[in-house]
Amino acid sequence: MRLSDTGFAVRPDFPAAKSLLLVTLLLLAACATPFRAQVSRFQVLPPPAGETFVIEAADDRNASSIEFRTYAQAVQQALERQGYRFARDRESAQLIVRMSYGVGPPRERLDTRPGFFGVGWGGWGRPWGYGWGGWGWYDPWWGWGGPEVYSYTVYPSFLEITISRASDGVNLFEGRAQSTTRSSDLPFLVPRLVEALFTGFPGNSGETLNVRIPERS
Repeated sequence: MRLSDTGFAVRPDFPAAKSLLLVTLLLLAACATPFRAQVSRFQVLPPPAGETFVIEAADDRNASSIEFRTYAQAVQQALERQGYRFARDRESAQLIVRMSYGVGPPRERLDTRPGFFGVGWGGWGRPWGYGWGGWGWYDPWWGWGGPEVYSYTVYPSFLEITISRASDGVNLFEGRAQSTTRSSDLPFLVPRLVEALFTGFPGNSGETLNVRIPERS
């Protein structure tokens, strides 16, 4: 920092401050938002004792879908972690698991960004003279930025699973996970809905929970 011939501080440029602001913005953008889902479950499941199961599509049109089989594998792994065993075929299965999933039509949502308080300065210098002594802030500015209203598109998504006894078709578990996000990408959504549905599985019958899934790095 240097002084001008008049004794006032010359206002310097602040490349370091600009770099710090850029880094801060990048770090804020990198902070991943948790995936949130609302989970409802109804169940009369006995404790697992190695029962065998198969997974079927609730919609017959998905029966031969590669996409469905990909999501079914995530459900299979979740059930195996609970102590169930995947069956070779329907005839050897004790439990039938039916799964459906989807994304609804887009909706517009309004939101606001809060205002902010900003402070800036040009450096150190003698403040305005007139016989005043000492040093002070030179060329300060401050103020509030007003709130900003904006709109964006969101998509409702869901995953439904029922587990029934193969012997008589009686349902033992009915579960639904649903979420509203800015993404309509099923390969992104379905694995997270599966994880939400099996958080605390099988859960208290008739209870609806809000589940947060930390975003994967």
